[in-house]
Amino acid sequence: MPQSTSRTDRPPSPLDFTTVATPKPGEAPELAPGLRWGRLPLPFALNHVNVWLLDDAPGWTAVDAGVESPEMRAAWDTMLGGPLGGAGLNRLVATHGHTDHIGLAGHLVETHDVPFASTLVEWLWARLRYADAREPPKAHVARYMARNGCDEAMVKRFAADRSGFAPALGPPPRQIERLVDGTEIAMGGRRWRTITAGGHTEEHASFYSEADRILIAGDQVLSHITPVIGVFPGEPDADPLADYLASLDRFMALPDDTFVLPSHGLPFHGLHLRLKALREHHVQRLDRLHQALERPMTAYEAAAALFPRAIGEGHAFLAIAETLAHLHRLRGDGTVQVETDGRGVRLFSRR
Repeated sequence: MPQSTSRTDRPPSPLDFTTVATPKPGEAPELAPGLRWGRLPLPFALNHVNVWLLDDAPGWTAVDAGVESPEMRAAWDTMLGGPLGGAGLNRLVATHGHTDHIGLAGHLVETHDVPFASTLVEWLWARLRYADAREPPKAHVARYMARNGCDEAMVKRFAADRSGFAPALGPPPRQIERLVDGTEIAMGGRRWRTITAGGHTEEHASFYSEADRILIAGDQVLSHITPVIGVFPGEPDADPLADYLASLDRFMALPDDTFVLPSHGLPFHGLHLRLKALREHHVQRLDRLHQALERPMTAYEAAAALFPRAIGEGHAFLAIAETLAHLHRLRGDGTVQVETDGRGVRLFSRR
C-alpha cells in the first residue's frame, strides 16, 4: 500500500529536495524566515508526520498535530520549550481530519487555550470517527466487507486492528474557525490562500503563499509516496479518484518553482514534475487493474491482483479501499461494469 511501504530517508528522485537536515523529534530547523519544520514520530509503518511552525510572535501557529501518544506529547514539549523558545502556541491549524494529523489536536488546543482552524467537513469527520472508535463495529462495516468478497475471519481481524488504532485519536477540539476554499489566512507574517480538495479526504486544506511561492501541501501532494485514495464503509459508492485527479489540475496552476511542504517525506521543488508523476501512477494502476479483470472479480480478488504484498502483510482493508477507488473510476469511465450475485457480493468485469 502507498503509505505502509514508504521510505522515510532521502529517495533517489529528480525532485530538488531541501538541503536542511531532517529534524529529529523535538527539533525545528528554519526553512524560511518565520517558518520552521518539525517531524514527529508515528506508531505506524509510516513512522512520521511533518508539522509546520509559523512565527506569530509572541507565540506560534502550528499546522497539524500528530497522534495522541506519550511520545508525541513529549516531542511537542521538547520542541516548544527548546527551538521555539518557550513561547507557546497561538493557534492550531489542521490540513485534514486523519488521526496522524488531528489525533493530538484536542490536547494542544485545551492545554494552550488556543483557537483551532479546520474545514468543517474534516472537523466533523474527526469527531464522528472518535465517537465510532469507542463503539463496536457497526453492521454497515460488515456489509461493506461482505459485499466486496471478505469472509467472516477478515471482518474480525479488521475489528481487532481498529481497536488497536483507536487510542491514537484523542478527543477532537470542540470549536473551529472554519476554513473555506479561496479564503486567506494569516500565518507567520504571510498571507496564505486556502485550497480545499477531495480524494484523500473530503475537504482537505492546503495553504499557498503567493508572495513567497510556498505550498503547505498536507497529504494532497507528497514527495515520494502517494496518498491513500480509498472507498470506505461510510460512503461505499464514492468515486474519490475522480476528485483526486481533478485536484492535481488545480495545483498545476501554481508556479513550478513553488516550494512544497508535504506532510510526509521531504520538502522539495519540482511541483509540476511531481503532479505529473502522481497522475501517471494512477493511470498505470487503472490500466493494470483493467488488464487483471480477465474474469468477474470481487474487490478483494482484484486487490489481491493489484496489491499482493499488501494483502500478504495483513493490509487487506486498505488494499480493498484503494482497489475500489480505482474500480469505481473505471466504472465511471464506462470500461468496467458491476453486478451483484445472489449472495449480495459485487463482481466487477470489463465491458
